[in-house]
Amino acid sequence: MTRTLKLRWSRLRDIALKAALAAALLAIATVAAQTAELALPPPQTEGGKPLMQALKERRTTRSFAGEPLPPQVLSNLLWAAWGINRPDGHRTAPSARNWQEIDVYVAAADGLYVYVAETHTLRRVVAQDLRAAAGTQAHAREAPVTLVYVADERRMGSADEETRRTYAAADTGFIAQNVYLFCASAGLGSVVFASIDRARFAQAAGLRAEQRITLAQSVGYPKR
Repeated sequence: MTRTLKLRWSRLRDIALKAALAAALLAIATVAAQTAELALPPPQTEGGKPLMQALKERRTTRSFAGEPLPPQVLSNLLWAAWGINRPDGHRTAPSARNWQEIDVYVAAADGLYVYVAETHTLRRVVAQDLRAAAGTQAHAREAPVTLVYVADERRMGSADEETRRTYAAADTGFIAQNVYLFCASAGLGSVVFASIDRARFAQAAGLRAEQRITLAQSVGYPKR
């Protein structure tokens, strides 16, 4: 092998090693991003407006200010939506046969998270703003947070397809109403909708075939 060929081979080998190292670092960073958990402040479970007043003020909002939700408000919101409210692990919203099949994904400007009720934390799924995929309408991009409700049908045992869809839809509705009432109590706006870029969101979030998007709900401060 001539000196020129040896130099070329050495350069190609260096390029290949650098490319492999870059790929490995990217994979490590991706795994780290996906497994990172963010602690939320303990939820404030006292106070708020009386139930009848919250019901009176409950309404749909489709125009949001860009102001982000403070960590405490986000913590309270997620606990009200689908948090654990009893020592036995039951939740603030009912679920058929206590399947607890709904996962709440949180789409924000800095990434996509899933709410882990057992530890009251947010687990990062991907460091990418997926609000446009979480909702095809303008409010999904404007609101600081869009919640995406995903039914994991593996938790629903041997129930048939019709039963799974019926119960998952009902359970999503209970959670969404909790969000509406919390927003009415906390001075926030909210809108629930089904216009989701489901294929894009599912791919970006790494959803399995057994995970089905049911609805989404944007939350934020109303635009004045």
